[in-house]
Amino acid sequence: MAKKPDKDEYTQHLRLVLTGILGVGAIGFTIQFVFSVITFGR
Repeated sequence: MAKKPDKDEYTQHLRLVLTGILGVGAIGFTIQFVFSVITFGR
């Protein structure tokens, strides 16, 4: 059975997951924004 992670480990993991989600979301938003600007310019 896996050992229960302590508070430091848990917060570090949570920060990593949130950073990943934010990173992917930011990239997706930027691409969508750029494409909307390109299509709006035409």
